[in-house]
Amino acid sequence: MNPELVLASQSPRRRALLAALGLTFTIDAADVDEAPLPGERPDAMVCRLCRAKALAGAGRHPGAIVLAADTVVTLDDRLLGKPADAAEAAAMLRSLAGRPHTVFTAVAVARGGDITARLNASQVTMRAYSEGEIAAYVASGDPLDKAGAYAIQHSSFSPAAAWTGCYAGIMGLPLRLTCEMLAEAGVAVPGRAAEVCRGLNGGRCCAADDAAPADG
Repeated sequence: MNPELVLASQSPRRRALLAALGLTFTIDAADVDEAPLPGERPDAMVCRLCRAKALAGAGRHPGAIVLAADTVVTLDDRLLGKPADAAEAAAMLRSLAGRPHTVFTAVAVARGGDITARLNASQVTMRAYSEGEIAAYVASGDPLDKAGAYAIQHSSFSPAAAWTGCYAGIMGLPLRLTCEMLAEAGVAVPGRAAEVCRGLNGGRCCAADDAAPADG
């Protein structure tokens, strides 16, 4: 029998991805200040934040395995977190249009005071969407809780022209990495990460091919 598994995140995307692996878990999101430290690199920031969230959850759930993740988007070394409002969301989308950027997602697994954290980096090139498309997408409200103000999997906006790396990681939870870390912590994962990922994006999985670009 698996130990108790706790997801320290309110993200509906992370909940759906974890559930797609066939895992049973509870949700207890940690309240952590997500502001970057002065001079902090984006990759270091996501690792710090996910560790803090996992340790906070482990403190409230003794004996449980606590999984946390954090995602940021970077464009020309500029950090794009969750937009504060619709105007900032639109500005982020304009800055990303037609350009490549990097998505960092860190994953942490904690039990008591023991913790492991690892980083996934993926690249996304956005298509040259129009001002009208930006306005319609922002009006939907979807960008407001997402790093970089977009969801790569959004069916009507479809922002990405191409991507490399982990599609699920771009969504917010790299599944192959998550499965490996949970297995190391003693959690048996019923589902297969590759099958879930292929169902998300039309057939690609970074476990089989990390190098070749995919059409968005």
